[in-house]
This record gives sequence, C-alpha cells and structure tokens, in this order.
Amino acid sequence: MTLLILIVFLGAATLAMPIAHAILLAAMAAAVSSDRVPFDLLVQQMVAQVQSFPLIAIPFFMLTGSLMMGGKLGQAIVGTLTVLVGRWHGGPAQVSVLSSTLFGGVSGSAVADASAIGSLVMPWHRRLGYPMPFSAASLASAATIDIIIPPSIPMILYAMSANESIGALFYAGILPGLILCGGFMAACWYVGRRDNLPRESAPTDRAEFRRNLVYSIPAVALPILIIVFLRFGIATPTEVAVLSTLFAGLVSLVIYRDLSIKRLHHAIMEAGLATGVVLMVIMASAAIGWLLTFDQMPQLIVQWVQQNVNEKWLVIALMNVMMLFLGMFIDLPAAVLLLTPVFLPLAQAIGMDTVQLGIMMVVNLAIGLYTPPVGTTLFIASSLARVKVGETVRAMVPFYFVAFGVLMLVSYVPAVILK
Repeated sequence: MTLLILIVFLGAATLAMPIAHAILLAAMAAAVSSDRVPFDLLVQQMVAQVQSFPLIAIPFFMLTGSLMMGGKLGQAIVGTLTVLVGRWHGGPAQVSVLSSTLFGGVSGSAVADASAIGSLVMPWHRRLGYPMPFSAASLASAATIDIIIPPSIPMILYAMSANESIGALFYAGILPGLILCGGFMAACWYVGRRDNLPRESAPTDRAEFRRNLVYSIPAVALPILIIVFLRFGIATPTEVAVLSTLFAGLVSLVIYRDLSIKRLHHAIMEAGLATGVVLMVIMASAAIGWLLTFDQMPQLIVQWVQQNVNEKWLVIALMNVMMLFLGMFIDLPAAVLLLTPVFLPLAQAIGMDTVQLGIMMVVNLAIGLYTPPVGTTLFIASSLARVKVGETVRAMVPFYFVAFGVLMLVSYVPAVILK
C-alpha cells in the first residue's frame, strides 16, 4: 500500500497536479486497492483532522498579515531601514533581509513576504543599478525567515501533527531566525564589499525618517506581544491569533488610517482562500498519514534505522538529507504534515527532543523554498527582478552557505533551541 501511495503521488505530481489533489488521489487509490481499509473510516480521519481548535489560529494569523502588509507598514519599514543600513556595503540587500525579518513577526508566510517586500525593494534596487540576480537571491532567501520566527504557520501544522506546544515552537524559533537574519546580512555585506555594489547616497529626510520609525513600531511590537502572551500563559495560541488580528485592525485604522471597506474585504478574501488551501492539504495529508500508520511504515523505518545505523548524528544527517530532498519538490505545508508522522517516532527512538525536530524540519523545508526545481520564493523573486532563475541560483551561493550553517546548528547544537 505504501508503494502504491508513492507511485500515484509521484505520477500526479509529475503531471503538475496541485499538491493537495495529488496527495488525496494517492490516498484514494490506496484505500480502493485494499480491502483492509474501510473507506468511511478514512473519510472520518480526514474530517477529524480539521476539527482541531488550534487550527483556528491559522486564518487569523493570515488575516493579520494581510491587514498589516497591505497598507503603509511596508513602505515605513523599508524607508526606516534604508536610512539605518542602506549606506553600508550590501546595504540595499540588507534592507530586504531586515524587512523580511520584521514582516515575519506579522505575517508567518514566506510567499506573502517575498511578494510584498519584493514589490517595494526591487524598483529601488533597479534605480540604484544593483545587480538584479543578487537582489532576487537576497529576497528569496530572506523571505523564508518568516516561517522560522513567530508566528509561523508551518510550526502550527507541526504542533498539531506532533501533539506539541505551539508556544514552545514559537519560542524555540526565535534564536535560529535571528541567527539566520544575521548570517544573511553578513553575506550581503561580504558580496557588497567584494563587488563594490552601489549603496544609498540620497540625503536623509529627518522628518520622514521619524514618521517611518513611528509607523514601524507595530511590526516590532506584535511578535514581542505574541511571545509574551504565550510564554507567560496569558492567552492560548488561538486567542493570541485573534488578538493579533484585532491589533492589526486597530493599528491600520488608528495609526496608518488606511483601512477601508475595500481593503478589509480583500484581506479577508485573501486569508480565506489561503486558509482553504492549507485545510485541504491538511485533510489529504491526514489520509496519507493514517494509511502509512495503518501500514506500520513509521515503525518499519524505526526498526530499519535501529538495525543499520548506530550513531545518533548519522540518523540526524539522514533525516536532514531526506527533508532537504523532499522540500525541493513538495509544498511546505504538505511536507510538514507528511514527514512528521514518519520522523517523529524516529526522533523519539534516538532521544531527540520533538521541539528540536520541529525547528530542524522547518529550517530544512525553508531551504527548499529557494532551491530549484520548485522553489516558490525563488521563482517569485526572480519574476519580480525580471531575471532568469538560473542567474538567481548562482547569486544564491553565499546564502546557501549561511542556511546550511544554521541547519547544522539546530540539528547538532540543541542549545540554540530556546525553551
């Protein structure tokens, strides 16, 4: 049954079928081909998976991102960071990195970040005469910081699948996300100095800088409030998601004064459609996960590893290789939901903390977002920069080194996982 699932899924994916449909088709094919699987029970498993109360946090965090990113916040952040770091070596690219890090605290979606930040910084980089492949590379890689620092949609999905604390995962992602931000900024500085890339030279308008700085404060305050509320048990993750949406609405209405009925409608529709896609992936992945468990695939993998691999570091290395490979071809939400039931028993068998496994998985799959052939942020950034994907990949080399360095840290140095 497991082999049939794999064959049908790969065949459907090769035919460019949407990933949720490909997963669902594979599950249906396996169920129909086996007389051991009650079809109605499989459907019940799919429906039960989306009845989880913590899942309500997903649409509200998405709505928060849509409200905050669709207004003046993006311009304010880019304007503020341009004054602060735009004159450094690699400064314009560092603005992309820092903007993505700040947006990560209000969005939690790498794709939304790449689109929003890219539309703001790409025209500026082009006016400066910046090499657009490097501009696209910095944006594509930095946008993935969004899913590592809180709030993070993939971490919510992992927490649901692994029965882990959402708050613990959010807190654990802070330090790896900040290290990744610092590493990407260092890569930008190195390339900027090596190639003597253009820097911002326009005089600073102090009044505009102060206004942008005030407008940027909510982007810094929101992730801090989320962590404080979760860390000290003031609110549950679902309640925090609702409060963050109220915060975003009030900020847009009172501070930015750009919240219209039309923009509110657009934000709700955008968040609703994105949530629908995620829920469909959850339902399809639940079917696959239940079938694999029914077929005892996770237990067989654990037994094989215990019999053939004796070193813990080697088991972790094998998990990393598999996650990196699958992350290059499968959408991130689907990958999290498919891989968690497989790797969770393996991690527990070698004594690995499940929170550490979650952070390691998200960092792995984040790298897949800017790695060919299906890297989502890679294609978005290349499109916005109007360059070929191959040119962007060549400019991505310094960022790959940083990302793999952070991956090694979260894999083998548990101390970077805050608890």
